[in-house]
Amino acid sequence: MLRRPFQTPMAGAVSSVATVAASASASASASASTSATASASALPRSPSPFSRAHRAVVETIPSTPIRVIRTVDAFRRWRKPHTINHRTVGFVPTMGAMHDGHLALIRAAARENHHVVVSIYVNPAQFGVKEDLTSYPVTWDADTTALARLDRELAEDGVNLGRVSAVFAPTTSDMYPSGFPGQEVDSKGSFVNITPVGDVLEGRTRPTFFRGVATVCMKLFNIVQPDRVYFGQKDVQQTVVIRRMVEDLMLPTDVVICPTQRDPDGLALSSRNVYLGTRRRKLAVVLNTALRAAEAAYGAGQLDRAAILGAAHDVCETVLRAQRDMSPDRRALFEIDYISLADPDTLQEVDAVDASRGAVISGAIKMLPLEAAQPGEDVGHAGGPAVRLIDNIILKPAAVEHGSLGGYA
Repeated sequence: MLRRPFQTPMAGAVSSVATVAASASASASASASTSATASASALPRSPSPFSRAHRAVVETIPSTPIRVIRTVDAFRRWRKPHTINHRTVGFVPTMGAMHDGHLALIRAAARENHHVVVSIYVNPAQFGVKEDLTSYPVTWDADTTALARLDRELAEDGVNLGRVSAVFAPTTSDMYPSGFPGQEVDSKGSFVNITPVGDVLEGRTRPTFFRGVATVCMKLFNIVQPDRVYFGQKDVQQTVVIRRMVEDLMLPTDVVICPTQRDPDGLALSSRNVYLGTRRRKLAVVLNTALRAAEAAYGAGQLDRAAILGAAHDVCETVLRAQRDMSPDRRALFEIDYISLADPDTLQEVDAVDASRGAVISGAIKMLPLEAAQPGEDVGHAGGPAVRLIDNIILKPAAVEHGSLGGYA
């Protein structure tokens, strides 16, 4: 079946293309210079590998050896020889809009694998009907520039086993060959649901989110066939969902979780931070500050849920009161979705931390649009819509020494 020719998703996306072909005149010259005998001319001829029908087109990121692969079939052709040659492949799935957190995952993958594959695909299935799919930042040029720069860094660093070998950038028609099933809760289609861990916290507020994440990751894992996949700790519930999926569905890949990357003030890096603008960005650190207060309460010996979560809520309420006292053209407001104290394996809420197991303290807030912008103020990408921010801290198990809580293990 013939495929429609690929159309570059953005006008500014420029890729270098290497073609292997011989001109018609060269073919004619070669044909004239080799006279066939009568018996040989009777034999069927194999198509010339240099004929127009067999022209091979290889797309790369400009000035790099990094392949850009657009279709599932093409990727599988690229992947097969690495399996035969026992070369390991590390995989970093992304939706683009790359930041230092993504690059840290790629560095980790390059240290441990012969080849690193990065996917860039904005998966519509993990966006709710009223979420920011249409305004989600699409930054192909900036992403490929960052990957080219990182690849040069990896080449110069002798500690790496491999480098970035390929970018997989499929279309939705390739990823959903039976047609995209939709974003509604009751959409019908081939989905992967990981429950009950996908139903709590983020799943309660965004009921189709983890269905979309698990489904697209299962598809990507089947396509890429990675030896290892790399995720950041910032999306803690996602890491638990993916680990559960890999274990329960017996996928032959290792899930590697890397530390959350943060700005100097503690804000977790996220592609959605571009929505914040200057004023809301200054306030966005409130979530991390609140979780740190909860962590400090646990470190001081508190195990009770009310005491630990109370410390986090006190921080949020103090900041909100101060903002409400300001004029609309100076303040930034937010709403708390949840602050959670949960079991580290199931993410079910706990009444008290089991000191031998630790816990996960996590939260989500919605930064509301500015009520009144000042002249010339940077309100953020796409006009500064509401921004959902998430973060978490792992409360480590406490060492038990002589019947009392000691330092963290």
